[in-house]
Amino acid sequence: MITYNPKELPVPKVHQLLLGAIGPRPIAFASTVDENGTNNLSPFSFFNVFSANPPIIIFSPARNGRTNTTKDTYENIKIVPEVVINIVNYDIVEQMSLASSPYPKGVDEFKEAGFTPLDSDLIRPKRVKESPVQFECKVLEVRELGTEGAAGNLVICEVVKIHVREDLLDENGMIDQKKINLVARMGGNWYCHANEQSMFEIAKPVTTVGVGFPNIPEDILNSKILSGNDLGKLAGILEIPDETSVNEFKLLELSDLFLSLENEPVKLEEVLHLHAKELLNDNKLEEAWKTLLAFNN
Repeated sequence: MITYNPKELPVPKVHQLLLGAIGPRPIAFASTVDENGTNNLSPFSFFNVFSANPPIIIFSPARNGRTNTTKDTYENIKIVPEVVINIVNYDIVEQMSLASSPYPKGVDEFKEAGFTPLDSDLIRPKRVKESPVQFECKVLEVRELGTEGAAGNLVICEVVKIHVREDLLDENGMIDQKKINLVARMGGNWYCHANEQSMFEIAKPVTTVGVGFPNIPEDILNSKILSGNDLGKLAGILEIPDETSVNEFKLLELSDLFLSLENEPVKLEEVLHLHAKELLNDNKLEEAWKTLLAFNN
């Protein structure tokens, strides 16, 4: 492990380490207007949601690391403290990238990148019609983090209107994560596509508490087969199977294994751990526990 003190590094190196490690980052495609009503549209990956009540999202149009200049977005919101945060999905990612080009002040990125402006209901900046979700926001505060190149400027926004494409909603009126087709920023020129092939589910322990790592037997914790994720799943079970149920499982499901490897305990343990790993991959948590506990029963 290499350790760095950011104060001893050049800013580009710090920037690369931060952006290379912290990702995928959602993209705020921010639409603002200047005092003359001229549109500006620019993407920012220093962005996230921070509150639901009130609904608060924050993004940061940082100072240019080379020239120490500020973004038109930053200048606009100080004059007209309103912004539309348009969400970026895979269908518009190339156009979004084009809009990030260093156009001169006053150039309308809606036109340059081929986007369709839509009037907002409560604020002056336009929405991007092609965006799957659009948040109309009032800017509550701009927190400047520094005056040197690459310093961030936190734009704290309250969402006052939400527009969602209807075909993205499931039967419960929630945004279907398989349909929205989001993208996110990684380091350098890399992006991440959050499609069905790249996503996976983990049930949130909102109201339940698992047994935890301290209750996993030592021989299982020290397994050369099971990963940290495997152990995490095992630790999430609400109750470890009792001896009776383990013995029944051993007799009914594992008897062939025990008979074939009864004189090879090391091999038997390895095979049981491999089998438990397969069960965990299929989210068969109780069966995995019984398989692992059978070795010592």
